[in-house]
Amino acid sequence: MLQLTNENYFSPEANWEYLSTSQYKDFMGSIGMKGCEAQAMAKLEGRWSMEMTTPLLVGSYVDAHFEGTLDLFRAQHPELFTKAGGLKADYVKAEEIIQFLEKDPLFMFYMSGEKQVIMTGNIDDTPFKIKIDSFLRDKAIVDLKCMQSLTKSHWIKDLGHVSFIDYWGYDLQAAIYQEVVRQNTEVKLPFFIAGASKEKVTNKEILYIDNARLEESLESIKSNLYHIKQLKNHEIEPVRCETCDYCRSTKMLKAPIHYSALLLDI
Repeated sequence: MLQLTNENYFSPEANWEYLSTSQYKDFMGSIGMKGCEAQAMAKLEGRWSMEMTTPLLVGSYVDAHFEGTLDLFRAQHPELFTKAGGLKADYVKAEEIIQFLEKDPLFMFYMSGEKQVIMTGNIDDTPFKIKIDSFLRDKAIVDLKCMQSLTKSHWIKDLGHVSFIDYWGYDLQAAIYQEVVRQNTEVKLPFFIAGASKEKVTNKEILYIDNARLEESLESIKSNLYHIKQLKNHEIEPVRCETCDYCRSTKMLKAPIHYSALLLDI
């Protein structure tokens, strides 16, 4: 097995050999995010990459500060700066978020663990990799999330209003992290999200997901692993969702459709 480091963690070789939370969601999606097998395979094969948007860069800016790599991040992203050399407004806001969070002792306690701890494990004969934002050894697993809002609800057909954790599948991440850490330490640790918002007045919370939910999420993940393994081994053809950016960019029309088919089942 490939020995993972910070340098090769996101490499194509690591992504083929190991499944990660983000790759799992690429294939299977979450309650609020539809997965696309075709796009997931295109990303693995280097035929497609996701656009790095400003909201993602703002979150990555805050992440980089807390992991101690902000200088490198700023050097790698000249698009953060104006022609005059100052930070653009979105990243000035990121600096304000950081300063706001650092004033809160409880938030900083949860972010005081070992940074970017890499672990690997095996879930139902499938190798997984994780990278922990803040690992409080023998105490907690902590992941930093910088969201547009912590309290905004998201509407899902047949489910009603759900939180951002349910919508984006962070319960899936929590279940994977908890299980991989358990395999490495023989201790089942609680999983926390250190959450901050990008609102005009930043909100912050330390959120936990109960073990009953994590066990349920882990079983859901296990039920899909054989299918993902078949896809990555090229044993079956990936299904196109026909709604993601990749599918739209590669779509070839075959016949007219009725206009009512334009309404997506959300």
